[in-house]
Amino acid sequence: MNIVQFIIRLLTFKITKDEILQFNKSHFITGLFGTWIVGMGRYWDDKGASLMQHLGFGSVIYIFILAGFIWLILKPFFIDKWNYFTVLTFISLTSFPAILYAIPVERFFTVQTANTMNAWFLAVVASWRLGLLYYFLSHFTGLSAGNILTVTLMPICLIITVLTMLNLHRVVFDMMSGIRNPSPHDSSYLVLMFLTVLSAIMTPILLIAYAVGIYERYKARKKH
Repeated sequence: MNIVQFIIRLLTFKITKDEILQFNKSHFITGLFGTWIVGMGRYWDDKGASLMQHLGFGSVIYIFILAGFIWLILKPFFIDKWNYFTVLTFISLTSFPAILYAIPVERFFTVQTANTMNAWFLAVVASWRLGLLYYFLSHFTGLSAGNILTVTLMPICLIITVLTMLNLHRVVFDMMSGIRNPSPHDSSYLVLMFLTVLSAIMTPILLIAYAVGIYERYKARKKH
């Protein structure tokens, strides 16, 4: 199977655990390159983005942090063959759907229409990648559906809260003043702000569920 077929199987929820265990440097480099490209595409027309974001490095750094976080929170569950490289490679390969962000819809539509389209792009990509993460964890870890849902949502909720607090301050000020200079990304930022509030509400619940899951896993291991 060539790398393109491999990625298609992954993005269409067909990849198996055995195939995941075959991740190698070629898969990782391909995922890293894809992350870099879509990272540049995500911010190429955003005048408020930092230089790191324009160069795509922000997205590259993000996958290392996200993979590390996911790897770490699953460690207490003692998953067989669980390692950072596997998680990082998988996360990098799920970056390709984010190419939707690079479509310059604002060049062909009004600001209002571009706002709506970018918001939908954000929703589609976020849901797709979250679904892929759930699929990956459910097929790789063998944990219960409740534990998988918890460890799928928890890192996302925490990272969304932190990142939006860091990146949305200028947008918040603009909105408080009536968005005097509307941009095609305003709706996307509004969606992120909604997700931030939702994440802040869900995080304590997820942390409690996470602690209970670890405790139950520990008891099950002791019985065996």
